[in-house]
Amino acid sequence: MHAPEPLTPAAPLIRPATPADVDLLHRLIVELAEAERYPGAVTAEPEDLTKSLFGTEPPLAEAVVAVVKGEPAGFALFYPTYSTVLGQPGLHLEDLYVRPEHRGGGLGRALLGHLAALAVQRGCARLEWWVLRDNEPALRFYDRLHARGLHEIEVRRLDGDVLRHLAATYSRS
Repeated sequence: MHAPEPLTPAAPLIRPATPADVDLLHRLIVELAEAERYPGAVTAEPEDLTKSLFGTEPPLAEAVVAVVKGEPAGFALFYPTYSTVLGQPGLHLEDLYVRPEHRGGGLGRALLGHLAALAVQRGCARLEWWVLRDNEPALRFYDRLHARGLHEIEVRRLDGDVLRHLAATYSRS
């Protein structure tokens, strides 16, 4: 007779988000913003998520929800990209969040592994994301996964009044 195998923690279920998950996703986004000390309020509303994830064809973005022992434990939200240099699609991970009580057990790795598998399945050449420079735990986590930092590019942004001003400058209306 063999000894019984030791009990292991319940494996996470990672599944595509559904319209029923929109309020949960919104709560998790707010938690993420608070955890990262995002300056200002989260202005996205559940209706914005509904429209972006489920209101267009193809959707503007997708999300997966991680569930552990029947409880929502985290999520990842991502969207397609395209590399003109490679001539291939990619995925951009916009947000990955694991609730504090579920950290350290491999859930973040499972979420990234799930997205990596989706990227490979879809013929993507890369999976990319941005990370705050002062988010040391996240940087260490990504280093352990051998994610490469891109020193050859710098992220730039136009938004708010500056975006509208530039758009108005070239508006042909």
